[in-house]
Amino acid sequence: MVEKIASIPLHTEGMIDDCWNRIGIRGDRSCAKLKQHIHCHNCEIYAAAAKRILDLYPVQARDSVADERIESLFNHETTTSILVFRLGDEWLALPLNVLVEVAPVQTIHSLPHRRSETVLGISNVRGSLAACLSLAHVLGLDATTTTTTGIRVTPRMLIIGHAGEGNVVCPVDEVDGIHDVPISLLVSHSESKYTRALFQWQGHSVCLLDEHALLHAIKRSLA
Repeated sequence: MVEKIASIPLHTEGMIDDCWNRIGIRGDRSCAKLKQHIHCHNCEIYAAAAKRILDLYPVQARDSVADERIESLFNHETTTSILVFRLGDEWLALPLNVLVEVAPVQTIHSLPHRRSETVLGISNVRGSLAACLSLAHVLGLDATTTTTTGIRVTPRMLIIGHAGEGNVVCPVDEVDGIHDVPISLLVSHSESKYTRALFQWQGHSVCLLDEHALLHAIKRSLA
């Protein structure tokens, strides 16, 4: 299991509502906020609980055991946070530093006098127009789905920050969510210039995209 959500330190049990362990990403996932936040780490309730835990431990009174427990809650140095999603039969992961938002599918308006398999058109996301790209064509992937699971999935749009030059929108077939992947699980070698590392996740081989190569390819596609 690649995701890691820290437990509440022992001395705060009963004082903090660890809803993420009951109805959140580590529980039965019935929380209505998950649809908006994707992962509990992005929720204001999780952030407030973390602050409450720190408030319960005055700096002068912390012992070494308490310090270790608090550090385990916030220390992500041995993991990397990524968004796992699917294009066709390919499972991919995107570093969060280039991900602006995961949005519902919006209408894509074609551009007059421009025919391209990569540039699909423009889309209105939260009142702003952004270029809509086929991420499969940018990466040179076959986006055809050949396997079926019988599980209903909801397509999404990834809004990717384009190196300070505006955002682009990329439709994807499925978004699983944000996960903290241990660095030790990542294997660096890959045949694709767009892949930074590979890792095994829930029976799938997932390609962690190289954000620098991806942004360069996006910029080239828009030229």
